[in-house]
Amino acid sequence: MKAGIVGLPNVGKSTLFNCLSNAKAQSANFPFCTIEPNLGVVNVPDARIEKLEELVNPEKVIPATVEIVDIAGLVRGASKGEGLGNQFLANIRETDAILHVLRCFDNDNIVHVDGSVDPIRDKETIDIELQLKDLETLEKRLERVKRTAKTGNKEAQKELEVLEKIQSVLLEGKSVRTIDFTEKEQEFVAPLQFITSKPVLYICNVDEASAKHGNSYVEKVKECVKDEDAEIITLAVATEADIAELEAYEERQMFLSDIGLEEPGVSRLIRSAYTLLNLQTYFTAGVKEVRAWTITVGATAPQAAGVIHTDFEKGFIRAEVIGYDDYIAFGSEAKVKEAGKMRVEGKEYIVADGDVMHFRFNV
Repeated sequence: MKAGIVGLPNVGKSTLFNCLSNAKAQSANFPFCTIEPNLGVVNVPDARIEKLEELVNPEKVIPATVEIVDIAGLVRGASKGEGLGNQFLANIRETDAILHVLRCFDNDNIVHVDGSVDPIRDKETIDIELQLKDLETLEKRLERVKRTAKTGNKEAQKELEVLEKIQSVLLEGKSVRTIDFTEKEQEFVAPLQFITSKPVLYICNVDEASAKHGNSYVEKVKECVKDEDAEIITLAVATEADIAELEAYEERQMFLSDIGLEEPGVSRLIRSAYTLLNLQTYFTAGVKEVRAWTITVGATAPQAAGVIHTDFEKGFIRAEVIGYDDYIAFGSEAKVKEAGKMRVEGKEYIVADGDVMHFRFNV
């Protein structure tokens, strides 16, 4: 599961990517600086794993990770192949969620491709290009389905209804994610991989003075997206880059304190991206290793076991489960067992975020 950073050229995408991954993507003051999509594997900040480390004192600790892709800046006309349009759209189609960076700061030294700062116009430019590409995908499918529907094929007639509903929404300048589909409708929609059906998180890139409370640009973005099912994060990307350069943890904390923040904004962003991808964490905790494992929300115990090894899923017998809060309250696995708080769960168990688990299996 990976999230793609998108936006117009020069809005701070590559600088943000560098902060997130410490993989130094080339960052420069001109469009198309990122030609190949850069992929970063980013640790998910989670205070729970630190707490488990204190209690267990393991030989090593492995946090959960999320993949972030930095995608080339898009320009008007991308859906028709302008700039790096085709490549951009192919790259974004391969991601599972969109991190849409909007420039919400003034700086005469950083050129804007449209000559002025206007995050709403920038958002609409990208939305339109993505919607046009989805329309193109839709119309190819629509032609085939119409022909089949005319023969009286009931399934094709149902699909045609769904496709025409999507077409009218896209022609109104809205995204596919604004439509509520039934489970049956989703069967027709999913294979088409509409770009605008992906969940989105808007990142308002502000100046340092606006890092805590935002500014008038951010307020405009909030108003603009209030009807979308989307989160907004305010981030001073250039400042975050400065913080990331500091070696000592204490120095970073002092810098954050000076601008009124408790933690780096990128930590909030990574956690939000993790949630946006519909992911959650369970833990294994032993003296060899405390580890966070990533699963989708709603995963069963055997599916969670399969993340460790496919044999665990195939030969799953049962899971021994301790709720995170119980583990912390009692301080050790042994004390949890003594208190009768360890549960034994079977194949139907839906894993809760933060569960500490052991699996019994037989292959």
